[in-house]
Amino acid sequence: MKKLLVVLMMMLVLVGCSAGETGGDSTEKVFKVGVIQLVQHEALDMATQGFVDALEAEFGDKVDVDVKLASGDSATCATIASSFVADGYDLILGNATPALQAAAHATSDIPVLGTSITEYGVALDIENFNGTPGGNVSGTSDLAPLDAQAQMIIDLFPEAKTVGLIYCSAEANSIYQVNYVKDYLEAKGLVCKVYSFESSNDVSIVVTGACEEIDVLYVPTDNTCASNGGVIENACYSAGVPVITGEKNTCISCGGVATYSIDYYDLGLATGAMAIRILNGEDISTMPVEYCNNPVKMYSKEMAELYNVTIPEDYIMIEE
Repeated sequence: MKKLLVVLMMMLVLVGCSAGETGGDSTEKVFKVGVIQLVQHEALDMATQGFVDALEAEFGDKVDVDVKLASGDSATCATIASSFVADGYDLILGNATPALQAAAHATSDIPVLGTSITEYGVALDIENFNGTPGGNVSGTSDLAPLDAQAQMIIDLFPEAKTVGLIYCSAEANSIYQVNYVKDYLEAKGLVCKVYSFESSNDVSIVVTGACEEIDVLYVPTDNTCASNGGVIENACYSAGVPVITGEKNTCISCGGVATYSIDYYDLGLATGAMAIRILNGEDISTMPVEYCNNPVKMYSKEMAELYNVTIPEDYIMIEE
């Protein structure tokens, strides 16, 4: 009888160990990743999709990616960021500058990545930015060569004398782009006029007024401009003013002639690769901002023909 009790106890121990091991497998950690996307727009959508695809390819069902749209509102970005922090997410992605800023302000502990950010020093108010934000923040930049974009205006429109540059005053990175392009063009002898607006409600009147004074309009990588591309296209088309933009999808939405653009899906993949390294234990504080190394000169066949612009052979036609 005593031997039987010993055998039964050993069996219970073995069953308990087995159950514990099975339980360990069933409770294997699932990473919770939150995405704050400023606004629904093709470029930002592509960046988010690339990010999600990279994480799911690496972790499968061991990652839960929660994508929230902020409808272009900075206050909504902050609300979403606070909810991610309160729920103990493992990593937060801010897609576009206000989204990154909201996430960075909401936590100093949870790793925060940015994407579709032009200049991190400007976005995070870092003086003498050296390429690594430090702390719990890093990410990828959508900055294409601004000097090449500015030169594109000179090359495609050699008769132009006055260039307009438009941006949303709420987007710090847009100011950076506009100032850079303005300085470049003025150094080449062109007259530049800068136009800003505070919200989507002001776009039509600002662009219409600008078109009365300029020969070409430059639209940077600006989320509010992109979201109101139809308004910009209609005003410029009516006035016969061609448009050059900072990226492909803005070129399409604004009726642009040409752009020097990166691929936002690839940008999202690169951001996802950074997230994978962080979730696997790499220290985000040592990770420099990464840049897209393959921007492409692109043009719209329809708009080039409309404005009678001769496109050089090294441009690729945009497939809409």
